[in-house]
Amino acid sequence: MKKNLHFYTFSLLFFVFGAAFLPAQTAAEMEDLLNTGAVNYGQAARFVLKAADTPAFSNLDQLPSSSGAFNYAMGQKWLPKTAESNGKASLEGVSLLIMRSFGIKGGLMYTLFKNPHYAFREMVYQDIIQGRNDPQMDVSGETLIFLINRVISRTQEDVDYDTVLENQQ
Repeated sequence: MKKNLHFYTFSLLFFVFGAAFLPAQTAAEMEDLLNTGAVNYGQAARFVLKAADTPAFSNLDQLPSSSGAFNYAMGQKWLPKTAESNGKASLEGVSLLIMRSFGIKGGLMYTLFKNPHYAFREMVYQDIIQGRNDPQMDVSGETLIFLINRVISRTQEDVDYDTVLENQQ
């Protein structure tokens, strides 16, 4: 019972304060994403690339469509080779997209192969993906926002820690 209380409290706090970390996403876009049971690769690419502040997606006035974001991510080899724009996004496929677009460094196997399987394993190892998850499971909009928030908060912590170290020297 106590675990459930902690989970629900964390979830509530995440949605209240967590959205502040996601840069420049419109409220309607966030609402659509939260209401999506299983995002497709086009939606995931558009949302992740904007959150990662990818240069091609930095101008809100010229924000490309989901298919444009998908094509950009495929061109950069940030998605699985078999991904389709309207196909449901798997957790390992989204893991690869997040790791590549945010420039997250991984372990030896991810560094050598840069495939979805090792991206998923690396995100589990780095505690970005938590709990029991299947790499082939569909990603909901809520899960996508959660993962991006975890990545952004970690990169913020890394930047803050580096700043403290520089100031001490």
